[in-house]
Amino acid sequence: QVQLVESGGGLVQAGDSLRLSCAASGRTFSTLVIVWFRQAPGKEREFVAAVRWRDGSLYYADSVKGQFTTSRDIAKNTVYLQMNSLKPEDTAVYYCAADSGWYVSRAPGSYDYWGQGTQVTVSS
Repeated sequence: QVQLVESGGGLVQAGDSLRLSCAASGRTFSTLVIVWFRQAPGKEREFVAAVRWRDGSLYYADSVKGQFTTSRDIAKNTVYLQMNSLKPEDTAVYYCAADSGWYVSRAPGSYDYWGQGTQVTVSS
């Protein structure tokens, strides 16, 4: 079992930055893929970024490349999502999810473990 807890969301203005955290507990991260998804009102949950814990490989949706950065802190069992130059269209509930394995799927249904989500609201 893996427990995931996100934090760091909030209300910001366009152009601001936020850093989200996803803290994990329950088992070692070494075999996990950790993924960030977001879901805006009335829209499907979409892939944002991912990190494969074993080798640190990073993956991004085209829509956030160059704007968002994900990273891991091995000592803290925590993954971060640094979001810069935020836009109103980045407004969503952001979730981290995890599952064991090597392949990084971009489909929400591939992940068994989910955090509770954190709201990010960007005002114009």
